[in-house]
Amino acid sequence: MALFIELLPFLMFLAAFAALLRGYPVAFTLAGVALGFALIGMAIGEFDPIHFRAFPQRIYGNLMEMDRQILVAVPLFVFMGVMLEKSKIAEELLEAMGALFGSMRSGLGISVVIVGGLLAASTGIVGATVVTMGLLSLPTMLKRGYDPALATGTIAASGTLGQIIPPSIVLVLLGDQISNAYQEAQRAQGIFSPDIVSVGDLFAGALIPGILLVTLYIGYQIVMAIMKPDSAPAAPAEGKVTLGGLLHALVPPLALIIGVLGSILTGLATPTEAAGVGAVGATFIAGARNAGRDSNPRLGQLFSYLGLAALLGLIALVVTANIGAERRLYVADLGALGGVLTGVFVAITLLGAGWSLIRLKRSGVLDEVMNSTAMISAMVFVILIGASLFSLIFRELGGDDTVAAALHAVPGGVFGAVAVVMLVMFILGFFLDFIEITFVVVPIVAPILLMMGVDPVWLGVLMAMNLQTSFLTPPFGFALFYLRGVAPKTVKTTDIYRGAIPFVIIQILAIIAVATFPWLATGLPQWLYG
Repeated sequence: MALFIELLPFLMFLAAFAALLRGYPVAFTLAGVALGFALIGMAIGEFDPIHFRAFPQRIYGNLMEMDRQILVAVPLFVFMGVMLEKSKIAEELLEAMGALFGSMRSGLGISVVIVGGLLAASTGIVGATVVTMGLLSLPTMLKRGYDPALATGTIAASGTLGQIIPPSIVLVLLGDQISNAYQEAQRAQGIFSPDIVSVGDLFAGALIPGILLVTLYIGYQIVMAIMKPDSAPAAPAEGKVTLGGLLHALVPPLALIIGVLGSILTGLATPTEAAGVGAVGATFIAGARNAGRDSNPRLGQLFSYLGLAALLGLIALVVTANIGAERRLYVADLGALGGVLTGVFVAITLLGAGWSLIRLKRSGVLDEVMNSTAMISAMVFVILIGASLFSLIFRELGGDDTVAAALHAVPGGVFGAVAVVMLVMFILGFFLDFIEITFVVVPIVAPILLMMGVDPVWLGVLMAMNLQTSFLTPPFGFALFYLRGVAPKTVKTTDIYRGAIPFVIIQILAIIAVATFPWLATGLPQWLYG
């Protein structure tokens, strides 16, 4: 009986894992398994039902406390990503970059990587990015004579950059869980005025590793062009890219990226506030590219772009004005000019937003975006509720002590414990979605690792990179499934797997680099925030 009691948390985790593999809904699986093992614990006297009273407060604390408003950023970033997906931004970027780099060997591959990085920084939705680039660029790459493995591997890997390059849904959810774990670890150590790690810290920490991955992907394209020229031929020139076409494709998404990410990294806005700005900015960009039934589409496009320019003007006013401790705009410091400019920018922003929404409603895009946003956001929060119940009962059954004892027994000290956790997350990534891993595994292992002295930003970035790698790993990588769904029948599944393996190796090398040189993840946050 004593052995059974000690193994109960492990059996609980195993039962949840088995149920998930059978395809049962994630949120209800986690909650159902948790309740089942709670009943077993009550039957053998190892679980007191009074602990159920903590569950409503746990949900309230997770979703509704004012200091947890970061989760509000999730539906806003989802809205921003889905809206940009519908705005044809990927199509224009691929055309512009293909014309710019296509005439050189591996030019199309380099274009896909750059576009993947830009889409990652503006949408952050892996499935949408992989599917969009698979539909748009894979036929062209195959037509130009690219090796199917190289073409599919490049598209799948570039699509997963949305996991690590901020602003990313993964980083928002991970940042929330790491923040909770950090505070819990400090309270367990008797520190009752704990330091705080924010999603902004994680965004800053992930930026350099994200750029490193883009650089390594481009480097791999160049190496393949040198070693196997036939696998990445140059595309014949089909017309020169014009400066106007390049600016039209690049400026709107870059302006949005700078506005959203820049405001977070410089401390001008919280991630939630910046997500709101990003959602509005994405609406302007989508409105400019979806005419609906406008009798004068150019006029509507002008209003949308003027709205985006006015929104960026308001951000510039915030930068120019005196920013107080609460990051509020003090227009009085700019005198009468500040008041006039603010009024003009607000009026143009509202006019552009209204016009864009009307165009998107008429074209049917707005309905699709709202439905997708509601479904994705609901899924995230329902899983969070189920995972909260799972982790509550797991801990009350002694799971924390079991995991802590196992990690402390790992040879190699702290680094060995981190390596084991990374390996377990990597293996779980073959079978589970990143949301499930974030909500189930991170709350269990992160407090223990943080109590061992691990830097929270470094740990969060490593976990994000690990989860990104799981999207690419054969045979169950989700990005590979997305790409298989849109790839031509002439492309074999083995080609997709074969193409992904070199990029998995690149990602593992990048993880090792960040693990070996922590300043790659911690340097920028320390420089920005101290």
